[in-house]
Amino acid sequence: MKSIVQEALATAKKIQADAPIRYVPPSSGTKPKNQAVLPHALVNNTRGYIERVVYQINGCYEKGWFDGCAVMMRRLIETLIIECFEKHNISQKIKDTRTGDFLYLADLINKTVNESSWNLGRNTKQALPKLKSIGDQSAHSRRYNAHREDIDKLIPDFRTVCQEFIYLAQLK
Repeated sequence: MKSIVQEALATAKKIQADAPIRYVPPSSGTKPKNQAVLPHALVNNTRGYIERVVYQINGCYEKGWFDGCAVMMRRLIETLIIECFEKHNISQKIKDTRTGDFLYLADLINKTVNESSWNLGRNTKQALPKLKSIGDQSAHSRRYNAHREDIDKLIPDFRTVCQEFIYLAQLK
């Protein structure tokens, strides 16, 4: 008969072997417990890929992954700008004429601010460079790490920008 210690060791080994399988999140991701950066109601029933990006923004914030949060905030802004141009059937204005690829975010922002099809609010115009900057630093600067306070001070601007673009793109 196996001793109690041997049985406990065998059980522990089985649990350890199963752990990677049992505790891996689903491939489609999970929903965060809170909505500290952007309320999900703002993007609910827009596009699935937009909703998932907002889950990731809030989830990164929740976990304290502030560089990830900043990069995903930048990604959402880029996506929403493209949605606006596509909705107004003017996406060719934000594409490279040689390759057909969308322009980089700096150029997207410039084209968005100067687009005559809509009139961006003053707050959105002022917020876009700040939001781009933290996303760029988090994605590209080796020695920069975003902190909670960096994200916190941008949350009101981020919400304003996202809401304006969601309405301009007629996603809501």
